[in-house]
Amino acid sequence: MENTTINQPKKKKSPIFGIILGILIIAGAIYGFKKWSYSNSHEETDDAQIASNVSPVISKISGYVAEVKVKDNQFVKKGDTLIILENKDQLILLQQAEAALGTAKSNLNTAKAGAAAANKSINTSNAAVGTANAQIEAAKVNVWKTTQDLKRYENLVKDHSITQQQYEQVLAAKQAADKQLQVLVEQKNQASQQTGYVSSQSEATSEQIGVAGAIIKQREVDVQNARLNLSYTIITAKQDGYVSKVPVQVGQFLQAGAQLFSIILNNEKWVVANFKETQLNKMVEGQKVEIKIDAFPDEKLIGTVSSIAPATGSTFSILPPDNASGNFVKVVQRVPVKITFNNLKPEIANKLRAGMNVLVDVEVK
Repeated sequence: MENTTINQPKKKKSPIFGIILGILIIAGAIYGFKKWSYSNSHEETDDAQIASNVSPVISKISGYVAEVKVKDNQFVKKGDTLIILENKDQLILLQQAEAALGTAKSNLNTAKAGAAAANKSINTSNAAVGTANAQIEAAKVNVWKTTQDLKRYENLVKDHSITQQQYEQVLAAKQAADKQLQVLVEQKNQASQQTGYVSSQSEATSEQIGVAGAIIKQREVDVQNARLNLSYTIITAKQDGYVSKVPVQVGQFLQAGAQLFSIILNNEKWVVANFKETQLNKMVEGQKVEIKIDAFPDEKLIGTVSSIAPATGSTFSILPPDNASGNFVKVVQRVPVKITFNNLKPEIANKLRAGMNVLVDVEVK
């Protein structure tokens, strides 16, 4: 029986599949190489937000709220009134300080008048002492004269050249001269004592003038402090910007030093990107950054690495981790990096809000 099986030729495989497969492999290799090359020269993160300067509004004194002049999200200018506190207590304290200052000035004038009177008394006492000295010198001359006369008359009365009455007259004159000298010496001593007393009084009055002057300075400081506290009852904006949420109500009691709300300043915007610690080995200041803001996906913005924080974000938290406690779990830390804009348009800058999400790509090569 004849073999009727006919050997048909094998079909050739199409090369298209191999070509496509080769193209895909090459394309994948090129894509992978580009990705690998790109990842070696770029670091990116979506853990980034828009940042802006924030000015806290703080009450410097305690008091009750009388008026609230602003609303949530309102734009204010520097010097605009935000909140007014009741000022009755501050007005009373200012009046008391001014009254105390007036009393202190009156005491100073009184002390000066007393010093002037004491100086006059000193001059009068010094003049009295000078007069007493002159009178004493004259009295000493008179005592010497009467002493000499008495000696002569004593000889004459022994010779009976004069009468006893004449002798007694000379003796009386001598005794009167001695008494007069004694009286003048006592008067001089009293005048000297008076001069010393008046001098001491003058010194005390001078010290009172110094004390009164110091008290005046203290009272002037009290007045300035009272006026300053009165000015603190009007809380104003320190810079231009947008007011955040205002939780303050009329009649509310505010504690001194308490932060009431914030003003987001409108003068500058930048980006704070939190990179992993493993991404910072090639990152330095001055590197170019591509910035994509979620709110403006069609805008391609360029920035520059301005600075890198000296510590991780967790270090500045309220309760920083303490690895020495024994409960240690290794977590990749993030480090804040400040990025400034190079080509931020004014119309975009005015629409940016602090906290908006951003994607940043740093060229680290």
